[in-house]
Amino acid sequence: MSREQTIFHPFETGALDMPAGGCIVYGAERDFRAPDGFAPAVKLVQGFRPDYLALERRGLDVAPQPSGEGYATALVLAGRHRGQNEAWLADAIRRVCPGGLVVVAGGKTEGVASLRKRLEKLMPLGGHLSKNHGVVFWLARGSEAEAFTDATIADQQAAPLVDGRFEAASGMFSHDRIDAGSRLLAEAFSPKLTGVAADFCAGWGYLSIMLAERSSVSRIDLFEADHTSLEAARRNMARLAPSLEARFRWCDLTSEIPERVYDLVVMNPPFHHGRAADPGLGQAMIGTAAAALKPRGRLLMVANRGLPYEALLKSSFAACETIAEDKAFRVYSAIR
Repeated sequence: MSREQTIFHPFETGALDMPAGGCIVYGAERDFRAPDGFAPAVKLVQGFRPDYLALERRGLDVAPQPSGEGYATALVLAGRHRGQNEAWLADAIRRVCPGGLVVVAGGKTEGVASLRKRLEKLMPLGGHLSKNHGVVFWLARGSEAEAFTDATIADQQAAPLVDGRFEAASGMFSHDRIDAGSRLLAEAFSPKLTGVAADFCAGWGYLSIMLAERSSVSRIDLFEADHTSLEAARRNMARLAPSLEARFRWCDLTSEIPERVYDLVVMNPPFHHGRAADPGLGQAMIGTAAAALKPRGRLLMVANRGLPYEALLKSSFAACETIAEDKAFRVYSAIR
């Protein structure tokens, strides 16, 4: 049962009336479809570039970040990150009109049931339903809900920095620690690395900042599919590496190919789509990196030891070698 089917269940069964005014939807995925007769205007929020592009191609009103106020209804399609769900819920409460409706749905294994139980202790809820493996509940914007929003925002602002330096948030890759693979890759950076660099799958900017501190690159372009992570990288770079020219690209590197302008590409590519392992993502990134590098340009890449990348690297580049490894990860250096 999809989250989308779950969140529309109370409207389709008559437990809730169809919205009469505008609606904002958090976490809408590429196949999102509202039922017939739903709200007259629906604003979708999707910061993951591949899903955003798919929704945009369908002609839907979609943006990477929420905007506007006074919505009659907000829908929150919750995922598996508690902090992100609470942040979306707090933002949704802030953007609906006083007394406006906020509906939250997600899988039972993704913490939505526990979120409902926590909220029941803080504010009155309008009701809840279950459908297959999903849970949906709803609430109205009132003083208790507004207090939850204020407390959630305060907690976000007081969240500790990763390693005492880096801003990150729930829902981002390695949001509470420096990823061990990225750290191993960064140890290979040195002043011998020069020219114009790109950080593929930049996340919140750790590798770019390490390049700024340890290499002699003259500029770096950060490519990231998650809009929220990219904005965190922008702030981290401005605060921690202000002297290095940086450009920020919200980009799906599996379908949007950068121009071939780089002397160096660094990356720690993803290998999961949702919870399922998908080595094809990293393989696509290798192809994109080869296409984006100048002749004799270098790729520095870290990957889990068991992933099937080495043969592709050797066939896509003029030379490839392992320059560092530990029990879990391997760092490759490949020359185009």
